[in-house]
Amino acid sequence: MRYNQVKDLVVWAADFHARMAQQFSDAAEEANSERLKMALTYLSSRELRMKTGLEDIFSDGSDHRDVLNTWFDDPTDFPQPPKLEKLVESADYNSVDVAMQTVIEAHKTLQALYEYRSDKAAIEPEEEFFTSLAQGHEAEVRLIVTSLEEFTDL
Repeated sequence: MRYNQVKDLVVWAADFHARMAQQFSDAAEEANSERLKMALTYLSSRELRMKTGLEDIFSDGSDHRDVLNTWFDDPTDFPQPPKLEKLVESADYNSVDVAMQTVIEAHKTLQALYEYRSDKAAIEPEEEFFTSLAQGHEAEVRLIVTSLEEFTDL
């Protein structure tokens, strides 16, 4: 579909985080080391936190109702959603480093998507909304890298 509402993108992103969380959780159950299991469990919890944060945007107290109902033209000239879908499908979490690289790539790709939507925003609140989401992913990457470095030090 070429035209979408902002809320459609937010729902898709929340679902993406849920799928990542499930993958990390499933991989943690099959992990062959305690360190890897702990790292994957941590990543699963971070992805669930991101999912919940996006879903909370729809709560009654949200300031984003007007933005969520804004329509945008999606001429599919940006590759992030298919790239992210491939990343989820092909991921193999057999080490902390691989898991960290996968999650960093996913978050940076989502950040690029939000920055793209911010640049293409039709109204200022939409631009601010997507800028905020992009900044949140940038902060999340820093937090994950710092935390996972602790797992590699164990």
